[in-house]
Amino acid sequence: MKLDPIEVLTDYLNSHSAIPRGTVLGDLTNHVTGSTHVYLEHMGGFRVVRERMDRFDIEYAAYSRDRKQAIDLALLVREALLDDLPNRKVSDALVLDVEEISSPRYDPDDSTREHVYCGQVAAFLIEA
Repeated sequence: MKLDPIEVLTDYLNSHSAIPRGTVLGDLTNHVTGSTHVYLEHMGGFRVVRERMDRFDIEYAAYSRDRKQAIDLALLVREALLDDLPNRKVSDALVLDVEEISSPRYDPDDSTREHVYCGQVAAFLIEA
């Protein structure tokens, strides 16, 4: 399977009506200190069904100068991934299920002191 899980989840989250468009980014490249964003990182996973289904472990990190805004955004992303994304076609993928690995936890950025809440999910994808 040749799916980029970060592209799939970024496309979905940026199209979600409750999440401000352009807030979700695939990586920390060009991070602007103080901006409110969600960054996604592929943390691992494995092939579940040969040539058919993969599990991708994804970490999401909600950054903001305002702590309440960071946790609110992290919880919104969590809800979108766990409750709304399963059984949806996004780009060239069908998302069969999304399971929580860990709920958002507070992990402030050591260098910028921005507020950051990070959580992890496992997304089960097949090519659509």
